[in-house]
Amino acid sequence: MIRAELGLGVLGTALWIYCLLDVIMADESRIRNLGKSTWIWVVLVTSVVGAVAWLVAGKPESTSRGLPYKGNTGADRRTGFTEYERPGRFVATDPDADAAFLKQVRERAEAQRQEAKLQRLAREQREERERQEIREAHERRRLGPKEANPYTQPGDASQPSAPNDPTA
Repeated sequence: MIRAELGLGVLGTALWIYCLLDVIMADESRIRNLGKSTWIWVVLVTSVVGAVAWLVAGKPESTSRGLPYKGNTGADRRTGFTEYERPGRFVATDPDADAAFLKQVRERAEAQRQEAKLQRLAREQREERERQEIREAHERRRLGPKEANPYTQPGDASQPSAPNDPTA
């Protein structure tokens, strides 16, 4: 009997904490029936009863993501307006100004593409020069000058012998 009561107490406390955190993290504009601060107070003071009330009457309905079924028109369920029909949305008043703005945006984008292309070309040329210099350095190292004979005198064309050589 005590175990069952203890289990129900733990379950009630977990539900209460979950609902309290859910109220705190919920978007205030989507909460149903009461304000956010009122729901926090109700859940905090009335414990499990308030938690159940939050789940039944206050928790925001889940949002639909995309258009999961044919009946969804993309309109906001609260207002009934789609994004482009929403009251207060900025609407262009001068189509010529919009066209000029879009032309300016396109020109700037094209200029940025050209600049990026020139930078990429310059980087590739620099990298190719660096690779060529590395290849040349390796080639010079591989074919480097013959080691000078330490026993020859400058200007001596004959085959020298080592110092203290008895055959010399």
